[in-house]
Amino acid sequence: MDHRKRNILIALMVAMFLGAVEGTVVTTAIPTIVKDLQGFEIISLVFSVYLLTSAISTPIYGKLSDLYGRKNILSIGIIIFLVGSCLCGVSQTMYMLIGARAIQGVGAGAIFTVTYTIVGDVFTVEEKPKVQGIIGTVWGIASLAGPFLGGILIDMLSWHWIFFINLPFGILSVILLQKNLDETFEKKKHTIDFAGIITLSIAMIIFLNIFLSAENISFNRNIFIVISMLITIILLFAFYKIERKAKEPIIPFDIFTKTSTIINLVSFLASAVLIGADVYLTIYMQNVLGFNAKISGLALAPMSVSWLIASVVLGKCIGKYGGKAVIIISNVILLISTILLPTLTINSSLLLVLVYVFIMGFGFGGAFTTLTIIVQESVEYNKRGVAMATNSLLRTLGQTIGVSVFGSIFNLYIIKYFIKLGINGVDPSNLYKSSTYNTAVTIEQIKLSLNSSLHVLFIILIIISSISLILSLVMPKISSNTKTTESKI
Repeated sequence: MDHRKRNILIALMVAMFLGAVEGTVVTTAIPTIVKDLQGFEIISLVFSVYLLTSAISTPIYGKLSDLYGRKNILSIGIIIFLVGSCLCGVSQTMYMLIGARAIQGVGAGAIFTVTYTIVGDVFTVEEKPKVQGIIGTVWGIASLAGPFLGGILIDMLSWHWIFFINLPFGILSVILLQKNLDETFEKKKHTIDFAGIITLSIAMIIFLNIFLSAENISFNRNIFIVISMLITIILLFAFYKIERKAKEPIIPFDIFTKTSTIINLVSFLASAVLIGADVYLTIYMQNVLGFNAKISGLALAPMSVSWLIASVVLGKCIGKYGGKAVIIISNVILLISTILLPTLTINSSLLLVLVYVFIMGFGFGGAFTTLTIIVQESVEYNKRGVAMATNSLLRTLGQTIGVSVFGSIFNLYIIKYFIKLGINGVDPSNLYKSSTYNTAVTIEQIKLSLNSSLHVLFIILIIISSISLILSLVMPKISSNTKTTESKI
């Protein structure tokens, strides 16, 4: 890898770190922020608007990067992210913070999409597994560094600085990109698909709102979901019609082959498993085993290590055995790791969790790296951005929908556990307060209820991993150079 490529990789890592660390830093700081700005009742919006705007902007950036080049579009996205960060840092009210987080999300949409597209453009097939693995480990580093960095900044300065600290890193990333990434693309006047952008954006807002705000819907929840789904279907049908007629559609449907469709579905399912493992293994270690936040955060480190190893080792196997074989192997490993999860009890050792997490990371590393490389190589340069954007969108949807559904199931089975014991009126969101106000609820019972509910989620993760494996088995064979030739669907 030459000097220019190394600088590009550093720029991409810094950019990805910006987007990845933001979630963990804000999570750490949110209790302090709410105490300062007030507004505990709208705390979820701080996270949901960020997810929403990043999901909506993802396909738009993908298309724009195909039309106007990756370097400039990613640089614009980083600058928008930095503007949002500055506005977050100077926020005086929760509503101002939520608005600024929406702007941050718009910038993050470019970071999560165009970064992987540039990898597909710049690096060779032999280099990609290692590069994808390195970028993938950035997420693991962010999950560990985020709480630590956030805690230091809050203790030494104030919560405002968790947003200002993004500035030097973002500026460095833009400078490295502009100096080292050379692009040649046809400069001509393009027709922007505004009708498609607006239709898809509204459909995404309505659809994601089902999952992002369903917890706030009570009496009319079912009606809300049904109406939202109907409107989403109508808008997506209208989007399909618009894209068929558009001169330069934001999502050209000829990128969807049988292989790419299965790849996107596997990415969706694997992303749901990933968010489920990240969130609920942390809850297991803290609330069931009794370890503090630092230990539970560090306990996920083996996943990052095995992720990188799998990216390099299994990535090199693509040329020898083909992409399908590597994806199947990765999904088998992922399924085995989820099958092991229900063996965890309230007395399990931390070492056992570390082993399970390490195995799981190997499955994720092989699967996500291979899936990304296949998406990058399956289309021409002028469609690579939108192909990666579509895949990134499915991953975001997998995590957003997954964490919402898992949360609802988790809370439901906590309530069911206590009902079986004859204890009613337990609120899962204030579980430990319940033990204060209701003497029938003991700390030991809370641990058992959490462990019981977690086991239900672990079984669901097994089912999702099994479906992902079945899809990888029925996927058409992918040649060693990862180019696909089957007809469009």
